[in-house]
Amino acid sequence: MMATYKQIQNDVKNRFGITVKTCWIAHVKETNGLKPRIAPNRISKNSRKNPCPNRYKSIIEESMRRFKMIK
Repeated sequence: MMATYKQIQNDVKNRFGITVKTCWIAHVKETNGLKPRIAPNRISKNSRKNPCPNRYKSIIEESMRRFKMIK
């Protein structure tokens, strides 16, 4: 069972004191081969308006590893 975006946000906030956006989590999921749900308010299905900044990618991936979403 996958962790929710809220669980990942809370984990990152508690461990690193950083608030991450859900669109960043979706971008990291996609780059790791997971299929995120397409948000109904997403403007373009082919491009991201707010991709995850590189400095937060490893932090989000670490949280995803804790929840056993990725290896």
